[in-house]
Amino acid sequence: MTEQTALSDAPETGAAGGKPDAAVVRDALGVGVAVGLSGFAFGVTSAGSGLTLAQTCALSLLVFTGASQFALVGALAAGGNPLTAAAGAFFLGVRNAFYGLRLSQLLALPRAVRPFAAQWVIDETTAVALAQPTRRAVRIGFTVTGLTLYVLWNLTTLLGALGAEAIGDTDAWGLDAAGPAVFLALLAPMLKDTTERTVAAVAVLLGLGLLPVLPAGVPVLVAALAAPVVLWARGRRARGAGTGEESGER
Repeated sequence: MTEQTALSDAPETGAAGGKPDAAVVRDALGVGVAVGLSGFAFGVTSAGSGLTLAQTCALSLLVFTGASQFALVGALAAGGNPLTAAAGAFFLGVRNAFYGLRLSQLLALPRAVRPFAAQWVIDETTAVALAQPTRRAVRIGFTVTGLTLYVLWNLTTLLGALGAEAIGDTDAWGLDAAGPAVFLALLAPMLKDTTERTVAAVAVLLGLGLLPVLPAGVPVLVAALAAPVVLWARGRRARGAGTGEESGER
């Protein structure tokens, strides 16, 4: 039985699959609140990079994908070309389209609702939804995470931008590093696999190493090549090991 069939056949009420609705809501709220509060960092970083309060809030309301937002304002703050900055943000956000393909099967929402739900297709809602055993739990997890995170992210973005305007020069306070620090803190515990750690290390080396020689915004695009390069190298080693074993057997 496929996962899709299992979700379709699961009961639509109560604690189907052994996970009560209250547990799903609790997990979703935990993720939404923890990540939503980091909107403070984006508000401060965006205002410090020269964007107005309206522009900062519009980014959170309309774009609503933290990594892309930080990439955009970070490149602008470093003096990068707006088109290059937008390109970097776009490529980081493309992953959400792939999330959407998977979630569309699990959520099975009415067509009229899908355009609105697409706004909440991000890393956190996808992670919570994929962890659920039934379609009912998937929908609850996705909705609660998305609503909590969207409200908190936009509220804290506003407060962070207002605070940055009040204190003046954010660089003098070291707040220009708040955004990257938040995302590193969120990412680090998730790197449990050797391949994931290798990809992260190579991406950091590429990004930092190319900062002095490439225009602002371009290093982050090049750093995205870390994943395919590491996976290619790993696959080549695996094929080499397999060939060696076959030769030994003969």
